[in-house]
Amino acid sequence: MMAELTIMIPGEPCAQGRPRFSTAGGFVKAYDPVKSRNYKAFVRMIAQKEIDKQGWKYTELPLTVTITAYASIPSSKSKKFKQAAIGGIERPAKKPDPDNIFKCLTDALSGVAYKDDKQIVDARIHKWYAEVPRVEVRIKII
Repeated sequence: MMAELTIMIPGEPCAQGRPRFSTAGGFVKAYDPVKSRNYKAFVRMIAQKEIDKQGWKYTELPLTVTITAYASIPSSKSKKFKQAAIGGIERPAKKPDPDNIFKCLTDALSGVAYKDDKQIVDARIHKWYAEVPRVEVRIKII
């Protein structure tokens, strides 16, 4: 069994949005905002392809998860800032919050790569700038 899975999701990192509420049918129902719902579906699709390609087996074992989010460099920034960002000197201390990125991705992968995100016993998240925005997720069985 493959003990590590790596998934690369192209595009800007997306945060878990605040739940929305509906009172249809006389009951209050919480649901994901459209942007979060669409991003999670995109993550699940990419993850399933990588799971098949890398031979990962669905698991209920304890996991460690490392997420590296690469945000695009704002075009309004100076050339000096852009060089510093590419060199890792400037870091994206801006939205989305790391915990919301983590929540969105681990929720999307629950039921796909692993049974439930409660299996995650060690987690790390990093935010960097890059010329090509993306999110890289590494899941390891421990």
